Amino acid sequence: MRHEPSHADLTGRICVVTGATRGIGRAVALGLAKLGAQLVLVCRRPEDGAEVAAAIAAAGGRDAEVVVADLASQASIRKAAGEIVSRHDRLHVLVNNAGVILRERQVTVDGFETQFAVNHLAYFLLSQLLLDALRQGAPSRIVNVSSGAHQGGRIDFDALQSERRYDPIRVYSMTKLANLLFTHELARRLDGSGVTVNAVHPGVVATRLLATYLDVPVVGGTIARAFGAKPEKGAETIIHLAAAPELASVTGAYFAGGQQSRSSPASYDEAVARRLWDVSAELTGLA
Repeated sequence: MRHEPSHADLTGRICVVTGATRGIGRAVALGLAKLGAQLVLVCRRPEDGAEVAAAIAAAGGRDAEVVVADLASQASIRKAAGEIVSRHDRLHVLVNNAGVILRERQVTVDGFETQFAVNHLAYFLLSQLLLDALRQGAPSRIVNVSSGAHQGGRIDFDALQSERRYDPIRVYSMTKLANLLFTHELARRLDGSGVTVNAVHPGVVATRLLATYLDVPVVGGTIARAFGAKPEKGAETIIHLAAAPELASVTGAYFAGGQQSRSSPASYDEAVARRLWDVSAELTGLA
């Protein structure tokens, strides 16, 4: 049975959203602002962040902050996290939303395959760097945007950087499975802390990322609606996870189709989750 959206008043709550300038992330930011939240918009281009902040203000929301970060750069993530915690000693919601699919293999400034770096390592690193502030703000929530594509994913620790064979869809599925493994492991480690962490499949949504996934053209700035729902529809469950009072104690869960669901059997492998955690800590310098 699909949930009926039920949201708390988020006045006074500070919510950090990555990838907040377009698609689902923009819709999430606007939706949380409508509930009274103060938004911290993590985005790559300051002018795009300023546009979303202006849209929030025009809709009657509180002044949103823009924090510039290239999530393909760990130095940039660290700088952004430092900026956020210097302004806020406590946070209440972190939505790890930003993600990419690249048709051709690319490598980040840190030497990592870009999908793995942005879709997984950025989630891992930013969450860790903001964790003390989230603990200070407890009860607080982390929402990791995954995908139903995780169902076909497999973690090959000998090929995390996809150097020998790069298939964009296979790599994307692997990173979305990594989101689930990270969610489940982080929830176990945060048990009793007052910080919950859950993952969500927002549905098939008409975004640039979907266009790349399906290898279809972007027409007039958007994808033909035949290929997916509006971003506002995809944002609904994310906002629900961030704000619903009845989900205050739910952690380590996966939501799809607007309701709590079972993710793939591979996502519940605790040994793989622990190993991925250790590898991620090493690759991000947090070991």
